[in-house]
Amino acid sequence: MVQLHDKQFVPFISAEEIDFAIQKMVAQIEDDFADEIPVFIGVLNGSFMVVSDFVKKYSKSCEVSFLKMTSYNGLTSTNEVKELIGLNQDLTGRSVVVIEDIIDTGHTIVELKALIKKQNPKHFKIATLFFKPDAYKKDVKIDYIGIQIPNKFIVGFGLDYDGLGRNLSEVYQLKD
Repeated sequence: MVQLHDKQFVPFISAEEIDFAIQKMVAQIEDDFADEIPVFIGVLNGSFMVVSDFVKKYSKSCEVSFLKMTSYNGLTSTNEVKELIGLNQDLTGRSVVVIEDIIDTGHTIVELKALIKKQNPKHFKIATLFFKPDAYKKDVKIDYIGIQIPNKFIVGFGLDYDGLGRNLSEVYQLKD
């Protein structure tokens, strides 16, 4: 069990399961973009560990960029997405894959799609390590999913609870 601030979290997804899910996404994306140099865009802060492990496993040429958006306050989504650090790269005619740590309501993905589509990329794809289908309320297609999970609050592997827990190598869920 892990204590973060006033909440307790119990083990949920092992480091081995996470590693396998990332490897599966890498294989799919390498197949889909075999003859291209994609731009992988990580969404900070949560995706830094996912992007790091992903690009270490990606055996072909690629570029990596980050932007920072937020939609959470504590345990809940604010349903309002704020762009804190924007992209400083031209994506015109490029193959773009957004790499997310988690997709739940989908608010951030809708904003990201609109932001990136303005730059006229050749391809726009979305990859996420964790996906909560029961929480997802949008119609934007998620192209690559590592692990589908129930609609529970999780921490670890980049995901936090009020700033804590991002450094955990495994994922924990909020104790009932």
